[in-house]
Amino acid sequence: MRTGRIIMTLLTAAALTATGCGQPAPPADEPAPAAAATAADGCPLGEAPKRALRGLWIASVVNINWPSATGLSAAQQQAELRSLLDRAVGLRFNAVFLQVRPTADAFWPSPYEPWSQYLTGAQGGNPGYDPLAFAVAEAHARNLELHAWFNPFRVSMQPNVNQLVATHPARQHPNWVETYDGRLYYNPGVPAAREHSADAIMDAVTRYDLDGVHFDDYFYPYPVAGQTFDDAAEFTAYGGGATLGDWRRGNVDDFVQTMAARIKQAKPHVRFGISPFGIWRNQSTDPLGSATSGLQSYDAIYADTRKWVKQEWIDYVAPQLYWTIGFPAAPYDVLVPWWSQAVAGTRVQLYIGQAAYRIGADADPNWGDAAEMPDHLLLNRQHPEVAGDVYFSIDELLANPLGFADRLREDFHAHPALVPVAPMAAGTAPAAPGSLTAARVSGGVRLTWTAAGGTAPAYYAVYRADGAGCGVEAGRNLLATVRGGTTFTDAAPPPVGQVTYYVTALDRTHRESTPRGTTVR
Repeated sequence: MRTGRIIMTLLTAAALTATGCGQPAPPADEPAPAAAATAADGCPLGEAPKRALRGLWIASVVNINWPSATGLSAAQQQAELRSLLDRAVGLRFNAVFLQVRPTADAFWPSPYEPWSQYLTGAQGGNPGYDPLAFAVAEAHARNLELHAWFNPFRVSMQPNVNQLVATHPARQHPNWVETYDGRLYYNPGVPAAREHSADAIMDAVTRYDLDGVHFDDYFYPYPVAGQTFDDAAEFTAYGGGATLGDWRRGNVDDFVQTMAARIKQAKPHVRFGISPFGIWRNQSTDPLGSATSGLQSYDAIYADTRKWVKQEWIDYVAPQLYWTIGFPAAPYDVLVPWWSQAVAGTRVQLYIGQAAYRIGADADPNWGDAAEMPDHLLLNRQHPEVAGDVYFSIDELLANPLGFADRLREDFHAHPALVPVAPMAAGTAPAAPGSLTAARVSGGVRLTWTAAGGTAPAYYAVYRADGAGCGVEAGRNLLATVRGGTTFTDAAPPPVGQVTYYVTALDRTHRESTPRGTTVR
């Protein structure tokens, strides 16, 4: 019955605040008024927004998603990734978060670290192609954003440093490394280790056409009873009178702030985002915290995520809210408002990390309810700060658990969505397309346009106006995005009557031009 309550709230808000567009369309062949800055501005509140980050995590560590196994040929690996990206596009996702440095290694020819063992089965083994270059090209060919996902401090999923390839920096600098819970980590308290990780990541940023740099929740390792992360010597050397907790948080803060500055200096359009554990602190510990009772990332793994938001060191935060609505220790319906409040008044965007892997496969019986994840998305619409969702992971989502992928295709993702504008990006929107023509052909209506002068846009958006007088401001009117071309065929236009189309140009930060319009009968 929870779904009914959420839908009723949305419908009540829509009835009070929106009655549809009802505005006359701009004259064809003339630039229309500027595209709306907010999703579905002036159109019914309950519909899917025009702008939303729709993302999927693609994990490579221990071959969770891609490659599906070690030792596949280059052609097999490439075919697997193409298939994943094609299926993502089929569900109208617009971004993927690809893990390219899972364990202080590389999915590209890095001068700092060896080839990842998850490519060939042997660390340092050349896969015979450049996986990161391939992934960027294939994602962009489908107009998917490619966010490169890096793990800053994890070195190995096993505890023996001598099992690493001889040239691995961890073997060359054993004083950088700590063993904890059967794994190897770079010690964030060692300045040289932090600098090395930053240099390794920046190598990919400077050499590849990335849309984003992405970290997950792993900084200091999660605590394990009876085990100690042995950084006492570094704390003595560098602690400077701080408490151990403050010193560790300061080490992570330094790394995050350094990465933010270096990324913006190298490529201002590249967004930097982090997907932390979903609880910063509990309200019982800190009055600024959430009404929860779970593990606190601030205290347990020394991640002061709220500070990173308030300081605007990151462009987006994607907290992993992997719990159900009403879950006692960490209710989804408590944490979404808390994170919405955390980003309010900042230029940091909020995406929600969603647990696709738990749908129909978790001890919490609420995950067995097919309405649970749809209810998450409906609840998100009540919080305008929520700018999208990212699902872990791609394989579980594509497996269509409890029919959720079908629900996305038919309902929440029934139309494409533009990626939200990056608030911290400098510059202005690109110029509108120079001209637009439309003609009925055997396959539908074919649109052709010309680029305007100046810097070439990153891609174009194509709209078909509806009978309610809505044009580019309504998400339901977005037909497609086009990258690398200036033509599009609407395969299912209204069979008779006059039809109005608009095309806009967008830059790398997703700022949108004024529309160029035309009509066809």
